[in-house]
Amino acid sequence: MIHLFPLFFMALVLPVQAGEVLVERRAIEDFKPVIATVEPGRLLTARARIGGIVEQLKIKEGQGVDAGSEIALVADQKLLLQIRGLEQRIRSQQAQRDQARVDAERYQELLRRGAGTQTQADQSRTALDVAERVLSALMADRDVIAQQMSEGTVLAPGNGRIMTVPVVIGQVVMPGETIATLAVDGYILRLQLPERHARFMRAGDNVTIMGRGDDQTALQKGRIRIVYPDIQGGRVIADVEVDGLADYFVGERTRVLVPTGQRDAIFIPQKALSVRAGVWFVRLKGGTELAVQPGETRGDEIEILSGLKAGDVVLTP
Repeated sequence: MIHLFPLFFMALVLPVQAGEVLVERRAIEDFKPVIATVEPGRLLTARARIGGIVEQLKIKEGQGVDAGSEIALVADQKLLLQIRGLEQRIRSQQAQRDQARVDAERYQELLRRGAGTQTQADQSRTALDVAERVLSALMADRDVIAQQMSEGTVLAPGNGRIMTVPVVIGQVVMPGETIATLAVDGYILRLQLPERHARFMRAGDNVTIMGRGDDQTALQKGRIRIVYPDIQGGRVIADVEVDGLADYFVGERTRVLVPTGQRDAIFIPQKALSVRAGVWFVRLKGGTELAVQPGETRGDEIEILSGLKAGDVVLTP
């Protein structure tokens, strides 16, 4: 015990070994916080193909739909009346066709027995042919009207989410009128940056999306899909692809960090700084302390705006 106590005391008073960091300027990518707006990747419009009255609406705003699913029904009562009239004419013409067939068979039998003439047989066959052709024409007209009635069913033009439904049940609509708009291809973030940043932005560049509301933490990474070659009102517009925007609202705004070029900066480990009375200090090799002005933090490093120069050696605990 006599020999162990001095060794334990010496271990307590030995200084902690310090590390050395050579200060140097390096090129870093500069980022600018901007506001982006959540927009649908692509908007499709479901339109009425015939005029009539909206009898059914099977969708509502915010609902997801599949391509080809029925979303509304437009009915035209005039088409129903027309098809009923054609059904009556078809039944009448079928009776005339049947009678013409009976007459043609009878005259053919009389001609075979020698009691009829060839002229009568030819006329009966012609009357049967005319009756069948008229019946075919009426049935074709009925099919045309039936097709028009089936076009009253409005189908979703793609997989997506219903954004707007500008009609109500009972409303009169015209051919080509909008029944609903759909957002397809998911959501994207639309950026509008000052035109001076246009030369720094390229399709494929990565951006960082911040949290919603007051959350200042980085949420996830996104990728610039397209930079539009049209500057509007002094601003360049770009679209950013991001996964996980399904629970966002269209038009919702969020903060995004976008690259705006490179600059030279000095970064040192955060643990090299100490603070006293609200002033930040670093210790140089040799024991000198310098007051510095810290700036942006990136990972475990912090930018030094003033107080250090390239070539200094900073001590870290």
